[in-house]
Amino acid sequence: RFAPHKPQHRSDISARRAMMSQIAERDILLSYPYESISPFLRLLDEAALDPDVTTIKITLYRVATNSRVVEALCQAAENGKDVLVLVELRARFDEENNIMWAKRLIDAGCTVIYGPHNMKVHSKLLLITRRTKDGLQYFTQIGTGNYNEKTSRIYTDLSLMTSNRQIAEDARHVFDALSTDSLVERSDRLLVAPLCLRSHILRMLEEEIHAAENGQEAYFAAKVNSISDRGLMDKLCEASQAGVKIELVVRGICCLKPQVEGYTDNIRIVSIVGRYLEHSRIYIAGTENRRRVYISSADFMTRNTIHRVEVAAPILDKKLKEQAFELVQLCLSDNVKARIGQPDGTFIHCESITDETAVNAQEIQYRRAVEASGQES
Repeated sequence: RFAPHKPQHRSDISARRAMMSQIAERDILLSYPYESISPFLRLLDEAALDPDVTTIKITLYRVATNSRVVEALCQAAENGKDVLVLVELRARFDEENNIMWAKRLIDAGCTVIYGPHNMKVHSKLLLITRRTKDGLQYFTQIGTGNYNEKTSRIYTDLSLMTSNRQIAEDARHVFDALSTDSLVERSDRLLVAPLCLRSHILRMLEEEIHAAENGQEAYFAAKVNSISDRGLMDKLCEASQAGVKIELVVRGICCLKPQVEGYTDNIRIVSIVGRYLEHSRIYIAGTENRRRVYISSADFMTRNTIHRVEVAAPILDKKLKEQAFELVQLCLSDNVKARIGQPDGTFIHCESITDETAVNAQEIQYRRAVEASGQES
């Protein structure tokens, strides 16, 4: 059995100040399950009660059996706010639960929609609009995992909360499209599948290929659950052959073989199966000042990139960008729970590990969260 781990409360997030005030000052990136989901739940609760909040819009895929998220949305509607909730009724194994919650939301006065008839909505997106004396204020949350208090304690996920107006404007376009059974065709900050996400990833890889061909250091990394999108795999192979260093953390299905001479020589693949289910999706392109980092709900599978509505968000804050980058690097350095992909498609354990050289990425992240909380483990 594992020793108990309790999600930590960060000391730099005040329990006495409103979450909206703190997010207005700076972007906040939460890392579950090492850090608690409570700041996000506080944001929703505040929005439900704040008389200046006018609208709340959110996409729901899987929620907890006794969902505080749904209860906050119901309370907001009962308080007279315009609450729009997209409920994905086709979430596998959660169909009955989602139908039940959709009825509860409708009864409370929420506007419930179900998205395009021919594809699932898998994005994790929240948009809050608030009146101020200086005009409208927006708060957007984009996540890699569901709005689910239970899984936030056992899945690794990232949750970005921001007051960036460009991101909010893109989020508004997403909800407008979902409300009219249409798709987002262009977006300035967010990458929105099925029309704007895959093409942008391919473009980032093409830019790294161009950098490598011009003698620059070129780099691409991704942390995803699965890889099976043929177009993305072909472009990764092309990038490898051009000299781009590629590092991938893939927990589940992986149809790409690394270290195949002449094809994927420059691709390294690591899979981590540990205490927590690795679930966060992170895309990284470029080095140093050229580096771009996104968190996303989408894996590198055609079901995600072509057949679902997904959203990826850029990490714009320099400190948070470095945090997400270091998270991926830590996973790549794991030699306890990691398996290393081989040219024949198998994965093998790391060898010759001692207590002094052991790197367990999940345990290290938890220890760092404890340190950031100012508490003793």
